[in-house]
Amino acid sequence: MNTPHYRFAVALLFALSHAGAALAVEKDGEPAPDTGKFTYRDVFELEVVKDPQISPDGKRIVYVRGSMDIMKDQPRTNLWIVNTDGAEHRPLLSSRQSYSSPRWSPDGERLAYISGAEGTPQLYVRWMDTGQTALITNLTRPPDSLTWSPDGRWLAFTMFVPKEKEPLAKPPAKPEGADWAPPVKVIDTMIYRADGQGFLESGFTHIFVVPTEGGTPRQLTQGDFDHGGALSWMPDSGRIVFSANRAPGWEYDPVDSEIFSVAVDTGELQPLTSRNGPDYGAKVSPDGRAVAYVGFDDREQGYQVSHLYRMNADGSGAHEWPTGLDRDVDSIAWDSAGRGVYFLYDDLGVRKIGHVDLNGRMRVVAEGVGGVDLGRPYTSGGFTVARNGTLAFTVNTPQRPADVAITGGRGQARQLTRLNEDLLGHKILADVRRIAWKSSHDGREIEGWVVTPPDFDPQKKYPLILEIHGGPFAAYGPNYSTEIQLFAAAGYMVLYANPRGSTSYGEEFGNLIHHDYPGNDYDDLMSGVDAVIAEGNVDADNLFVTGGSGGGVLTAWIIGRTNRFRAAVVAKPVINWTSFVLTADVTNFFYKYWFPDFPWERQDQYWRRSPLSLAGNVSTPTMLLTGESDYRTPISESEQFYQALKLRKVETVMVRVPGASHELVGRPSNMIAKVANIIAWFDKHKKQESENFSHLESGKAERIPSHHDDSRNR
Repeated sequence: MNTPHYRFAVALLFALSHAGAALAVEKDGEPAPDTGKFTYRDVFELEVVKDPQISPDGKRIVYVRGSMDIMKDQPRTNLWIVNTDGAEHRPLLSSRQSYSSPRWSPDGERLAYISGAEGTPQLYVRWMDTGQTALITNLTRPPDSLTWSPDGRWLAFTMFVPKEKEPLAKPPAKPEGADWAPPVKVIDTMIYRADGQGFLESGFTHIFVVPTEGGTPRQLTQGDFDHGGALSWMPDSGRIVFSANRAPGWEYDPVDSEIFSVAVDTGELQPLTSRNGPDYGAKVSPDGRAVAYVGFDDREQGYQVSHLYRMNADGSGAHEWPTGLDRDVDSIAWDSAGRGVYFLYDDLGVRKIGHVDLNGRMRVVAEGVGGVDLGRPYTSGGFTVARNGTLAFTVNTPQRPADVAITGGRGQARQLTRLNEDLLGHKILADVRRIAWKSSHDGREIEGWVVTPPDFDPQKKYPLILEIHGGPFAAYGPNYSTEIQLFAAAGYMVLYANPRGSTSYGEEFGNLIHHDYPGNDYDDLMSGVDAVIAEGNVDADNLFVTGGSGGGVLTAWIIGRTNRFRAAVVAKPVINWTSFVLTADVTNFFYKYWFPDFPWERQDQYWRRSPLSLAGNVSTPTMLLTGESDYRTPISESEQFYQALKLRKVETVMVRVPGASHELVGRPSNMIAKVANIIAWFDKHKKQESENFSHLESGKAERIPSHHDDSRNR
């Protein structure tokens, strides 16, 4: 039994038990003694606020309260209510079943919501004065985008409608009782599978209306097109405004969409926009005379900032509504007077709520929006606004997931809930602080955050994990992160950053990696590691690197260019851009926006940017970590890198997560397994005091001499 595989398994189990001791793992199903630090078991106890919906009169907020079911290993969502003065915080619909999408009626007397408590997801309406509840629908598919009509008579929603397809071949019927193989799958669509959904059923998403007192849903849109996203009613309840791509050849143009309106009584469609580019998120003004929406003129760039636009209700007079921001605008909502709109935007890694009036005067309404993503510190979160101008939004800190907060729009925000105080209030959590440095590539300032372990001692040195975000067009910020807190609780300092290509820094910064990713992110990140080491608390002989998705790309790229890190965990990566573009679930997007042409036309572009091209340089012990049902960066990408490193006899292990999609941590136990395996791998490769690895000296990154031209691999 003393094979290399057996020896590694023993070492990995030892490392995992070591990590578990630091994180107080339970024994025999019983919780371990409370160490005062964040533990794996605590993951199941976390709660988070999502989708806060303020009543029209601004006096009450219903929100989705997310928690974890430890027995089913699944997230669960209930509905809670709290007054805007903080009083009467109590459950509205709370059980082991899930409830979501709470939506107030225009008069504030009823609440619509979605629940599968009685089987398949259905629409319900609750009378808020008595608590009486009516089942409104008998749907065969889950509804989405739930929206009340202004007169309170209708609920609009979207739903998938299957479409039967004629079989290509008609085999003979099998004899009764015969055990034949399952029928073949005949695929003829551009997009035939989607991450988190698997192989797609034939059909399209359409808009429906149903009476709010119950009845038969009526389909408003027709045709072989998808009609999804936000729905917005005209004030007279006669038409609904929405976004869709109904153009010929829509399958080949994944970005383009237009704004339409549909008549509720006849289903007659009216197009309101017609440009080349996405138009979406439309909201009708209170008087029905204008429509605000979001979009951009498509230039086929990797990153394109979404701007705010306004047009007349008939589609005439469309023009950009200036905000003075070089930032993405999203989730717009008119103020009650129709004199401006509120919106979300990310600025330097921080999500904010802004307001712009009809003259383009913009002000910041609230900051610190976020905390909905429990895993990593991505920007997230949302808001709603009442007729009196009170806003309810999700607020977070690096030590707390999202809670409910309110603001009057011009004053100080006030937090109303503290869902995790019972769990986290007595624990010592990691501190998170901002750091900035100049990139060695061009001197451009790069922003990041340094995380220090609980009971951090400034007189000591700690191992450092460089944790890299995905996207790559996304942003980290000073937000709550379970994974980062667990790394810190295990005794590691952590650096996470927004290298070039990250959002929330403007279109020019985001497009520094256009047709060049991974580009010079390597220099940005290595300069950040040097900056943290220079502060004096990092053990420069114990550096580790990990990241997921786009962060997996960069982790694999980094270890192909330096042996500075003692170990790496490459999570759900792209290793070979050619195979990725032709197997990812949105293959119609990547070749067109991330590359200048098809792989067979520009193989030079695809190969020089692929981490696989640097596999011959890798000597860093490497773990591959991917969900087996990942259709965004299919596990075949990880398998290629694993086999390449095995052929070169580099110490390598592949961790496959059964049933997990690209999200990877959708189930609480998967998040725990992800972090535990990363910590185990890093603990296993920590340098001990007696070791001497001369090639891992502190200071600048050591670049590996490559059999490739280095300039081609930047």
